[in-house]
Amino acid sequence: IRVTKFARGRSINLALSYRGRQALKSIGLEDQIVAQGIPMKARMIHSLSGKKSAIPYGTKSQLSFFVSSAVEKYPNAKVHFGHRLLKCNPEEGMITVLGHENDAKDVTCDLIVGCDGAYSTVRTHLMKKPRFDYSQQYIPHGYMELTIPPKNGDYAMEPNYLHIWPRDTFMMIALPNMNKSFTCTLFMPFEEFEKLQTSSDVLNFFQNYFPDSIPLIGKQTLAQDFFLLPAQPMISVKCSSFHFKSHCVLMGDAAHAIVPFFGQGMNAGFEDCLVFDELMDKFNNDLSK
Repeated sequence: IRVTKFARGRSINLALSYRGRQALKSIGLEDQIVAQGIPMKARMIHSLSGKKSAIPYGTKSQLSFFVSSAVEKYPNAKVHFGHRLLKCNPEEGMITVLGHENDAKDVTCDLIVGCDGAYSTVRTHLMKKPRFDYSQQYIPHGYMELTIPPKNGDYAMEPNYLHIWPRDTFMMIALPNMNKSFTCTLFMPFEEFEKLQTSSDVLNFFQNYFPDSIPLIGKQTLAQDFFLLPAQPMISVKCSSFHFKSHCVLMGDAAHAIVPFFGQGMNAGFEDCLVFDELMDKFNNDLSK
């Protein structure tokens, strides 16, 4: 994936706050990651009339950024892209992965750490164990991403803000990117998305609720991009316990996925790593404890 011309996948803007920065700081990556991001010093609220009002955050800095992989710089770490987990057998310390050539391969390990997201395959295998509790909940809202391109080579809006268009049961937000564009995310009940069937429906909807965003996105682009992908669902996940004996542990969204409105999904995942590291120090790397 580091050398291929095109890699399939989805990207999303991420908000880094104090919790996540503390974890990055402990491994010497805070400055490196923060340097790649854009500080969010306040929210910018867009009213229906087009008026904008800045509402500052607290003192702890926030930013949005794309995470780059720093782990490859460690000689004892090996990264294998394009592999899919087929089986997970914690008791035997073995996982089975499917590689590029559709060849299944067994890998043995002392510890399996499941950081594979809200739809975790590792967690699916742990759910077969006795007394493993699990619950998931889809919220009524979906989300869709749109783009505000640069204007005359610069940001089309003030860059150091989380832009928010609050509209009762739905809202749109926009976060700046390093290439001077903004990624917009429309959060809305699925039943509202389903009402918008044509380009005219979409343009009328935006004219009624987000009129100032239309010239920023562009009429034709908006009418086309809205139908590129269907609205995506959002899920929250809870499970217990996060580990199976001393052989396997879940972290991040695999253990506790949360909807994006709190801005804490990635930060909680980073904090998991920090807490795990502290426990390893406390118990002298004894996984059974």
